[in-house]
Amino acid sequence: MALRVGVIGLGDVSTVHINAIKLSDKAELVAVCDIDETKMNLVEGANFYTDYNEMIEKENLDCVHICLPHYLHYPVTKEITSKKVNVLLEKPLCLNTEEVEKFNELDKETDANICICLQNRYNHTVKTLLEVIESKKYGNVKAIKGIVAWNRPESYYTTKPWRGKMEYSGGGVMINQAIHTIDLIQLLGGEIESVKGNISNLLNYDIEVEDTAMANINFKNGARGTFISTIAYADNSSVEIEAIFENIRFVIKDSTLYKYENGTQEIVVKDKLFEGAKHYYGSSHAELISNYYNCLINDTDNYIRVSDASNSMRIIDSIRNSSKEEKLINWGN
Repeated sequence: MALRVGVIGLGDVSTVHINAIKLSDKAELVAVCDIDETKMNLVEGANFYTDYNEMIEKENLDCVHICLPHYLHYPVTKEITSKKVNVLLEKPLCLNTEEVEKFNELDKETDANICICLQNRYNHTVKTLLEVIESKKYGNVKAIKGIVAWNRPESYYTTKPWRGKMEYSGGGVMINQAIHTIDLIQLLGGEIESVKGNISNLLNYDIEVEDTAMANINFKNGARGTFISTIAYADNSSVEIEAIFENIRFVIKDSTLYKYENGTQEIVVKDKLFEGAKHYYGSSHAELISNYYNCLINDTDNYIRVSDASNSMRIIDSIRNSSKEEKLINWGN
């Protein structure tokens, strides 16, 4: 029997979720919800609601995808899970580390499951690179680099003003565009010792949030991470992630994992491309969603949990605090 699934929020990223749900043989999209009534006919074959509580009450849902602005992630997840309905939450987890603590408590207390959509962990390139690192075949990682150089016009903020306000978005380029890269840097690098970072605004936009951020991340194993992100570039360039070993390096770029050794370049693996998705969304929404549905059906917990998503939020806050206080932020135990 297929899972009965609903979607709350019919903004840009919801299209990726809806396409993935429709491709799944494990679920049926039965309802969608948005406060904008002009979106009533946007999704064929699904009942439309403007009140998600009414949708939950009437539709007997097994799982809800939350694709809402960041400030609504925690309160809506809390309300949905209180009704014992499982949640798949689009990134980021929440606004800041204060809400992370609330989310961790919620995750412990609720009988429902909460999966966080950090789908790039499911990219074949990332999974293969993680296997290489864990195998120790080339020794220990010395350095991890992540670069995000994208473009967002000022209309990106004026059409949806919440994006430019700290109260509603929790930040700019780090939490909105680069959070997947931050997540992968810490996933590949290991436990963090300290963070030193800087945020700034290179664009003359009327926003409260940063458009550019960079940081050095020191790992307990001795490796160093470098993170650079901006939306002040002229286009949306491919995200680049590099892992350097003693005499070899691996680079993920253009959805391909390359190995560089002794002056030669070798293609290791390529990601599957998800039809209909923007390339910078990543290619693995469908795989993450399918895996989560399997977990719900089989009552297992092999999905990205709240605790898994917490470190990326902590890194963002550390970079912001480091920039404000102009000092190194030690993580401690």
